[in-house]
Amino acid sequence: MSGVSKPGVSGPDRKTSMNSITAPLQPAAKPRSRLRWPDARSWLAAAQWLVTLLLCAFLIVPVVMSIMAGLTVNYFKGLSSGLTLRWLAEVWTQYHGSVFLSLEVAAATLLITLLTGVPAGYMLARSKTRLSRIIEEFLVLPIALPGLASALALLVVYGGFTAFRMSVAFIVVGHVVFTLPFMVRAVAAVCASSDLRTLEEGAASLGASFVTRFVTIVLPNARPGIVAGALAVLTLSIGEFNLTWMLHTPDTKTLPVGLADTYASLRIEIGSAYTILFFIMTMPLLVAMQWLGVDATGQRSAAQPRGAASSAKSASKSINTR
Repeated sequence: MSGVSKPGVSGPDRKTSMNSITAPLQPAAKPRSRLRWPDARSWLAAAQWLVTLLLCAFLIVPVVMSIMAGLTVNYFKGLSSGLTLRWLAEVWTQYHGSVFLSLEVAAATLLITLLTGVPAGYMLARSKTRLSRIIEEFLVLPIALPGLASALALLVVYGGFTAFRMSVAFIVVGHVVFTLPFMVRAVAAVCASSDLRTLEEGAASLGASFVTRFVTIVLPNARPGIVAGALAVLTLSIGEFNLTWMLHTPDTKTLPVGLADTYASLRIEIGSAYTILFFIMTMPLLVAMQWLGVDATGQRSAAQPRGAASSAKSASKSINTR
């Protein structure tokens, strides 16, 4: 009885059926992998990266070489001559007055452009008349003209006032003429993009005066443009050379003018050390623009600062406290 198999399935047939069940479970043979040639999009991306890196090297390498020249004992011998801070010390000893004068001129320029440029940018954004567009074109005109032409125009008009001509205020006026368009355009761009008219009408319906609306609604919404314009004004004022060279006197020599003098009359190491000092002054402003997320037009790369509702609430709150 033990030798008798179960009816319906024989021994060989049972092995065949088991093999047919387990066959699909066995891993299939992997096809041989072939090296694919990069497509056109990959080649285009690689070319873009290559061009970007070459441009960065073209811009950054001269700056690095100039910095290294200001830190080496002898520029012509290179790093083998050793590193030193002697040239920086000499530049600070001889030209620290120019550094402080540049900061004073930049601060005065910023104050004047804030007091005049913010209201001007707001009014140009609100007004849609042809006269406002003509005024805007006249404000931008100093940017289109060379700095020497603007300086010559100031000399022709105000050069006869000797006390004013010899003072630092004359350079401040020139810097205001040059940097005011950047403040006006930055503020106007933000005011035109945000719905300030609706907010102001709502605040006016609640009884808010123009001053209240300007302080509690316009300024908070225009803050990105104001910050962008302020940083642009400071950077341009500190680095302005053409206009300042035409307007300066021996007693009103700013940082860029002193830099030109060092490269023209002193050793290249001192001129490069002066460049390092100039670099230290301007880099924090550029980093601040990136950190605050604003560009030259006043727009934020991140989210908008506050909602419109918060501005309306602050306006109504200031009205209710009266």
